[in-house]
Amino acid sequence: MATEQSKAHHVGEWAAIRATSPEIAEAIFEVAEFDEKLAQAIWADQGNNDVLVKAFAKTDQDVLTWDNKVIERKNV
Repeated sequence: MATEQSKAHHVGEWAAIRATSPEIAEAIFEVAEFDEKLAQAIWADQGNNDVLVKAFAKTDQDVLTWDNKVIERKNV
């Protein structure tokens, strides 16, 4: 479920543009404390474990995407 801060930063749109699961995008913004510049840097690094743990905690899905790359829960 998107937080008010996520909605304010248009995280859903941000995720879609970057071919990234919304759960990962929300987790990126949480780790970045909703700083868009830092969020972009985290996204570009692709693979932050703190982000992935938070993202999978938001869903029961076993697979998420980060820039069209498949991330499996079992690998986190």
